Amino acid sequence: MGWSSAGARVVLFAAGCSAIISPGAGRPSAQTPPGTTQGRGAGPGGGVAASFFTAADANKDGALTREELKGTFDRWFTQWDTAKGNALTLEQMFGGLGAALPSPPGAGSGTPQNQTPRPDDVTAMMAALPDRAPARPRQARKVLVLGRAAGFVHSSIPLAARTIEEIGKKTGAWSTTITYDAADINDGNLKQYDAIFLASTTGAFLDDPKDPVATAARRKALLDFVRGGKGLAGIHAASDSYHESSKAPAGRGGGFNFAVLPIAMQVAAGDANRDGRLTREELAGFSDAWYDKLDPGKSGRITQAEFPQRLAAIPPPPPPAQRGGGNGQAAATDLTPDTQIGTWPEFNRMIGGFFKWHWNDGQSITVKLDEPGHPLNAPFKGQGYVIVDETYTFGRDTYSRRNLRVLTSIDYAKMSAEDKAKEQNPRADGDYGLSWIRREGKGRVFYEAHGHNEKVYAIRPLLEHITAGLQYVLGDLQVDDAPSVKEGSK
Repeated sequence: MGWSSAGARVVLFAAGCSAIISPGAGRPSAQTPPGTTQGRGAGPGGGVAASFFTAADANKDGALTREELKGTFDRWFTQWDTAKGNALTLEQMFGGLGAALPSPPGAGSGTPQNQTPRPDDVTAMMAALPDRAPARPRQARKVLVLGRAAGFVHSSIPLAARTIEEIGKKTGAWSTTITYDAADINDGNLKQYDAIFLASTTGAFLDDPKDPVATAARRKALLDFVRGGKGLAGIHAASDSYHESSKAPAGRGGGFNFAVLPIAMQVAAGDANRDGRLTREELAGFSDAWYDKLDPGKSGRITQAEFPQRLAAIPPPPPPAQRGGGNGQAAATDLTPDTQIGTWPEFNRMIGGFFKWHWNDGQSITVKLDEPGHPLNAPFKGQGYVIVDETYTFGRDTYSRRNLRVLTSIDYAKMSAEDKAKEQNPRADGDYGLSWIRREGKGRVFYEAHGHNEKVYAIRPLLEHITAGLQYVLGDLQVDDAPSVKEGSK
């Protein structure tokens, strides 16, 4: 896991912004007050800061010295450098920190996900619901919404699930059952449904690590359901599933401790020569420089009460400069779009791709309509729009117009050079799809990449787009779903 994957998951530093949508491009967006964390996540203080302090305070006197900090990193380096090559990959460092620092309460511990959206978010969503569905249902339809996340847990998941339920109620296009239990994906239960909606599922969301037989049965049930003529729809992190960067680091045996990422990204910035590895010397140099930032008064002691605030005050490191030979060519140590590995290729192809990197929530993105006249794009009335949300990009080998009918994509030509430079190893073709449809056997698939921030679910045209997408996968809205590019064409 290099900068392109592990680093890309750092969303905890970003200031949050309200997501908006507007016709055309370049219109200003409404932002939340500075310092608000996007996605209602946790900042670099709090539980992980306390865990780090406890681990580094070697003599347990309630204060952290420069020597204790350097000694802690040196000890960890020895533990993590299992090959004794005086070089840690960034994956080893991320995984090592995740193992060394306890997860905050509830993280990866089996604690049930929150299943209740915030009342104010529900109110805003209800006001934006479509008045009607674009097609009359051929029969009574049932949709199963799965909200289980086995990796990063988005706070918007319960709102996404409620949104699908309320659209169905208001338009009469379907009824909805919401579940957070992957065991509900089984042949018997799925017989009553016409479509499954994946609400920002992450990681190996269907798997039971203790029961490979159950895992295999659930995977087969999902594939058979869609290929047999039913539908699958997904939003946002439904594509952040079943790929290498969503697996736990080796030896962890569970979900990755995302709470350590703010600290891990600070440490990763110690990679002075940007070769994707940390030597013992580089780590020692980082420790000295970091202590200077944590102790600006040069007192030589940082108390336990001071540490979280001092840590939170350190600005995030700048995005890493692109390495390699330019023209989209990456250094051998990078996890480039071409070398990412899907861990369930059948699902990766079915959903249309998997997460590579994202612009942080707060980034304004101009969206273009690849087919303004397509029925699923009718809500946008032929106009591109601007949205502020966390915007995904997808690797070259998994996202392809030969596999997908692309409906909307990033208007890359309208993005500034500065914003383009935030992404390491950008696609050479400048093709960044955001929503699409495709055939899978006798069934149908729809995906929409936005939906990280709760504000997205108060955008009526986008809800209308999702409504049309669900009616397509249900089989009630007949549209052209042939791939955008025919096989064999250039």
